[in-house]
Amino acid sequence: MDKMDNIRAGVVTSLPEVLQSRYEELRRKVIEAWAFALAQAGIESIDDMPAQAAPEYPPLKEGQGSQSGHFRGVGLIAQGIADALEKIHPNLKIDRDLLWACALCHDLGKPFEMCPRNQARWKCYIAAHCYRAIRHAAYGVYV
Repeated sequence: MDKMDNIRAGVVTSLPEVLQSRYEELRRKVIEAWAFALAQAGIESIDDMPAQAAPEYPPLKEGQGSQSGHFRGVGLIAQGIADALEKIHPNLKIDRDLLWACALCHDLGKPFEMCPRNQARWKCYIAAHCYRAIRHAAYGVYV
């Protein structure tokens, strides 16, 4: 197994809900997007990133969560909102596979933001590298 295969396997371990999708192509794209984002940042696993909103914020204390816990929690919240909307609007049919894929991928730019190489580069000339919240969101769209 090569390095990218190891990263892909780690994505599935960190985000097991990805395997619940009925759509093989969607499963593959979520896994591949995460593997690409992680590999580009030199990070081997989603949970190798500190459990913090951004590099300058304090990390969550042990036992309070992880990056994968955050992504999975967003999926559960999105599912709860979808359940409530469908109760109120019975004709509304929300594709749960797509909903979960979006939830699991909402922070695809997080490895870019947490990459030590990028952090060092940005500290040298902060004004040239954009506001943190925009960087990781824009990179996630790129991925």
